Amino acid sequence: MRNGPLQNVKLYTDGCCKGNPGPGSIGVLIMDDVGTELRRLSECIGTTTNNRAEYRALIKGLDLCAEFTRGVVTCYSDSMLLVNQMGGTWRIANPQLRKLWHEAQDYERVFRQVVYQFVPRSNQFIRIVDRLANDAMDGK
Repeated sequence: MRNGPLQNVKLYTDGCCKGNPGPGSIGVLIMDDVGTELRRLSECIGTTTNNRAEYRALIKGLDLCAEFTRGVVTCYSDSMLLVNQMGGTWRIANPQLRKLWHEAQDYERVFRQVVYQFVPRSNQFIRIVDRLANDAMDGK
């Protein structure tokens, strides 16, 4: 951790796939609470669905956030499904998504608090993670 753990970090994630299911990738951006970039990741994840890619991006992001904090992680996503399922307002009918939800819950346990926030695709940081995910898919 940089000069000790941070109290808060912001996690922006996006997952995508070409076809549904199809080849998938994720983008992750972690920032401190004053906007300094701490980490970014662009990675292919194999054949998946779009919703599973969104969960994979979140899980990878939470794992990486543990390098910087044990405090509060605010997760930003343009996936209403992810935000509402992780926030507990939508039920999870799909067994594969339920398994990923449980995995994400396991990663949440290392933090004091994890908050989920929906942000539109027009958000500048969501555009960055979207580009990261697409760059991984395109081999950049």
